[in-house]
Amino acid sequence: MTVELAPPYTAEKHHSHRDVTGGWLRPAVFGAMDGLVSNFALIAGVVGAAGAGRGAVLAGFAGLVAGACSMAAGEYTSVKSQTELMRAEIAVERRELARNPEGEQAELAALYRARGLDAELADRVAAGLSANPEQALRVHVREELGVDPDDLPSPYVAAASSFCAFAAGALVPLAPFLFGASGLLVALILSVLALFVSGAVVARMTARPWWLGGLRQLLLGVAAASVTFALGHLLGVAVS
Repeated sequence: MTVELAPPYTAEKHHSHRDVTGGWLRPAVFGAMDGLVSNFALIAGVVGAAGAGRGAVLAGFAGLVAGACSMAAGEYTSVKSQTELMRAEIAVERRELARNPEGEQAELAALYRARGLDAELADRVAAGLSANPEQALRVHVREELGVDPDDLPSPYVAAASSFCAFAAGALVPLAPFLFGASGLLVALILSVLALFVSGAVVARMTARPWWLGGLRQLLLGVAAASVTFALGHLLGVAVS
């Protein structure tokens, strides 16, 4: 019986990774949490000051639109600025590789020696990678800047994720008042459930205990809403 062995260069892929550099998860999570907490706190403050009614609907809708637009604009500006900075530094590295390729190759070899390769192997690896200028650029950028030049975060993705997530979160405490709710109880129950569920989902995505993430987000949201409600109630009493 003859057993054929796979060539030594054949590699089997046993697992895959999720996209952690696309620039969508952080703004989406932040937008949803901020929309839910800030709009519930805003509506709670208005209800505490003047009671439920048209004022709560107007405040909640204004908070949703203004917050979603503000979050999207902020995320776009911050991610765009970050990406422009990365591209500028990549251009610096490209110019340096063109001006002094031998020095950049020696720098790469020194980096691999510092990581544990012997001098001869480090020199061979650096020479092999440096033979292709574009490949050498990618390696230097990843090693020196810690970013992937082919997968920079998109400001458009960040802005869209933030806008949609904030609007979805802000709609939760507003929805009961759109259907004629006369008090804060229904909005409170929906917001509490949404806070816990959203915190639990994020915790599961990041391999953390779901109950811990849900409880943490619930406590933070309830604390923020309680402070705003108390201030609104005091303001309403003072004005009246």
